[in-house]
Amino acid sequence: MEPDGTRTRAAARVVLLDGAGRVLLVRGTDPERPGQRWWFTVGGGRGADEPAREAAVRELREETGLLAAPADLDGPVWVRTAEFPFYGRSCRQTEEFFVHRVAAGAALTREGWTQLEHDTLTDVRWFTPAELAGVAGAGEAVYPPDLPRLVADLPDRWDGPPLPVR
Repeated sequence: MEPDGTRTRAAARVVLLDGAGRVLLVRGTDPERPGQRWWFTVGGGRGADEPAREAAVRELREETGLLAAPADLDGPVWVRTAEFPFYGRSCRQTEEFFVHRVAAGAALTREGWTQLEHDTLTDVRWFTPAELAGVAGAGEAVYPPDLPRLVADLPDRWDGPPLPVR
């Protein structure tokens, strides 16, 4: 925690793509800010000594029920630091994004969700790139804000350093 009370943490996120070219996003809300919602990628906080790739695999399993090995992930493809309010506190989160590809129709489950996730996550949905651009264009918050373009520009296999995104 910062001296000003800002909660800081490192996070690992997964851009989950299926064989139909869709990306899986989760819709969240903050009970302290009724009516505000946003879409974002699977993932969450890392343990103090937890490597980002291992945290991404753990978060993928907890939030979707899908199993992967750390070596199955591409990336990290993007990095960013996000600042946002949540539960009445200011948060600063440094995020590393990995890509994981699954077959279309992969079965998902919410069985690994924590109580906080049950309280704050309201939907899970696959989006085509066009649908995602439409959601963002209609004014719904999507994080990272450039996600529609970023997903559309992902190569079949990542072989470079992570790109900074906003």
